[in-house]
Amino acid sequence: MMNFIHAFDYALLEFYHNLAVMTNNAFTPFIRSISYFFDLEKGLPLVIIAIALLFFKKTRKVGFVMVVSMGIGLIFTNLFIKNYVARLRPFQSGRLEIVNWWKYVGSVHVGEYSFPSGHATATMAAMTAIFLTCNKKYSWLGFLFVLLMGFSRNYLMVHYPSDVVAGMLVGLVSALLAYGLYRALKSYTYTHLDHHWCQKLYYSGLFE
Repeated sequence: MMNFIHAFDYALLEFYHNLAVMTNNAFTPFIRSISYFFDLEKGLPLVIIAIALLFFKKTRKVGFVMVVSMGIGLIFTNLFIKNYVARLRPFQSGRLEIVNWWKYVGSVHVGEYSFPSGHATATMAAMTAIFLTCNKKYSWLGFLFVLLMGFSRNYLMVHYPSDVVAGMLVGLVSALLAYGLYRALKSYTYTHLDHHWCQKLYYSGLFE
């Protein structure tokens, strides 16, 4: 199994490098901007959007589930799994060709460990939260951003493809847990409306 994963990782990274060479790095600036947008660790746009949704009654539900799901994902990925697995980044692997691929796209040095991808965790958590709480006829489109983000992390040679897949799984579980917590909070609130803070939650628009 491990040999298959290593072969899978290497083959895809080689494909992304060849793509960068064929396009003469034409798409690299755009791909860097994608990674920047989904950088949960620095609290950039995706997190800001999720928090902003909390301020509006009509979007408070999705904002709440997004924030909680990304928070759970951050705890799982950055505090536990990364430190336990302690996998080095592709450009730290000692394989000269991967180091050269990393340099070719002008990628920067990234700290912490590689497995799983924090970007994949955050994006999958957020988009699954949107899918669970919004109109599914359109909200499934959010998963296209997950794929795009995963592509960007591999293209920039800062994650192995298996890091991205694992991050997506962690993000999915995190969103399901967050949504479950939301449903539990809603149920508790509706059955305890005699409590002052439950009344506040009921009228806050969180459960609409």
